[in-house]
Amino acid sequence: MSEQDNAATGPTPTRKRDRGEIIGQGGMWLAKWSLVLAAIAVGAWIFGWMIARLWVIILPIALAIVLATVMWPPTRGMIKRGMPPAAAAGITLVLSIGVLAGVIAGIVPSVVSQAPELANKTTQGINQVQDWLQGPPLNLQDDQIDNAVHSVITKVQESGTAIASGVFSGVSTASSLLVTLGLVLILSFFFIKDGPRFIPWLHSVTGGKAGRHLEEVLIRMWDTLGGFIRTQALVSLIDAVFIGAGLLILGVPLAPVLAILTFIGGFIPIVGAFVAGALAVLVALVANGFTTAMIVLVLILLVQQIEGNVLQPVLQSKSMKLHAVIVLLSVAAGSSLYGIVGAFLAVPVAAVTAVVIRYIGEQIDLQAIDNESLSESDTPDIVVDENNALPEGHKA
Repeated sequence: MSEQDNAATGPTPTRKRDRGEIIGQGGMWLAKWSLVLAAIAVGAWIFGWMIARLWVIILPIALAIVLATVMWPPTRGMIKRGMPPAAAAGITLVLSIGVLAGVIAGIVPSVVSQAPELANKTTQGINQVQDWLQGPPLNLQDDQIDNAVHSVITKVQESGTAIASGVFSGVSTASSLLVTLGLVLILSFFFIKDGPRFIPWLHSVTGGKAGRHLEEVLIRMWDTLGGFIRTQALVSLIDAVFIGAGLLILGVPLAPVLAILTFIGGFIPIVGAFVAGALAVLVALVANGFTTAMIVLVLILLVQQIEGNVLQPVLQSKSMKLHAVIVLLSVAAGSSLYGIVGAFLAVPVAAVTAVVIRYIGEQIDLQAIDNESLSESDTPDIVVDENNALPEGHKA
């Protein structure tokens, strides 16, 4: 091909697209994704409706899975040493029940013995607060204080009713709390006894490709859930020990009970720690006075800072950490839908959901890399020199 032909031919002119065509393509893209999002929203609504209908079944299963993650390590250790799975699971379950019963038996007498004293000091504390409100600089009148106290009492009563209904939502329909607890224990026994057989069975049922993805996702979810629960248990135990020891040294009533509540509250990140700490400060204020309450507040803030900045970064890997906003939204959503039980299960559910989202993202990245590699392999490596000459081997 001669230079005159190249000059005559020149670059191929590009057609200017009509504005209506561009707007139409954008509208079609928006409509397609709107339908996709609407379908996802409908699917999520149906899924939530099914969970609400099957909550009586889902609640024991969810609690049993969480309990099984705690009981699985000792069970696995006994199985590795040659003990039959049924015996190992039974021993672990009996020991867990024994520990729980011992803790309950240890704190109930303390509550019973110190409750009257705490009630008397609560009355004294309320009278002191009332005298302080009536003095300078507030100078409130008796009727204003009475109206405020009445509003607070009414709000507490309403909150107590809501909390009670949230705790026992799904439990009352299962006949009783004991029946639900029995289901949780039985399911936990079978989970730690026959759990290792579940994934191979699921892999064989779903087939090779789907089974491979399900196996990988379920293993990651189990590891994440187990690591999260064990880490939270260890962090909550450290919090409870230090805060409980401080309360005992300061002579705050119900210190063992407050330590147990601190431990339990640790499983509801941020919200649980705040509620347990506020309750400890309130008891110290009523029983021991303002100075002791301030010392308790400083102690709780110090322990929480050590937990958030030292313990959790060391004990919890980055793959299991959730942003504080996600934690707060999860707890808020879980508590509003299913009460205290929902708040307890919210963060584990968010953690395993994050595992699924990360796995889907990994698969999308792998597909994008494969397609990019395929496109590059289909394109010949042609290098043109500065004089626009064809490469060697390509004749005109």
